[in-house]
Amino acid sequence: MKTSLRFYCETLRFTIHQFAGEKDDIGWVWLKWGSNDLMLNTAYETPKRPAKPDAARVAAHADTSIYFGCDNIDGVYQDLLSKGMEPAPPTVAPYGMKQLYFQDPDGYQLCFQWETVVD
Repeated sequence: MKTSLRFYCETLRFTIHQFAGEKDDIGWVWLKWGSNDLMLNTAYETPKRPAKPDAARVAAHADTSIYFGCDNIDGVYQDLLSKGMEPAPPTVAPYGMKQLYFQDPDGYQLCFQWETVVD
C-alpha cells in the first residue's frame, strides 16, 4: 500500500479522502482526483501480509485496466515525463477517445482518457 499511495498521491496527484488502518499500516484507502474516485485495498490483512508481493498474483494484474476521465491528457503525459516515467504518447482511438496508457506499480494498466473530435 505504501508504494501505491506514493505513486497515486505523489506521481498522479490523487488525494486521500478517507482510509482505514493505522497511518503506517493502511489497509484500505479512498482516493480522489478531480471527479475521479479510486479505492485501494491490500490483498492481505495484517498480520498475514507477505514481505514482498507474490509475483504470480501481480502478473495476473496485466489483464486489468482502470479508466479515468481527464480533460488534459497532454498535461498528464508531460507531467509523467517530468517525473521520469516513460509512457507512450497519447493516441486517439477509432471511437473518439484520446487515451494515455501506462502501468501503476502493481502492474495494473491505467488509462487517462477524454472524448475528442475524430476527423
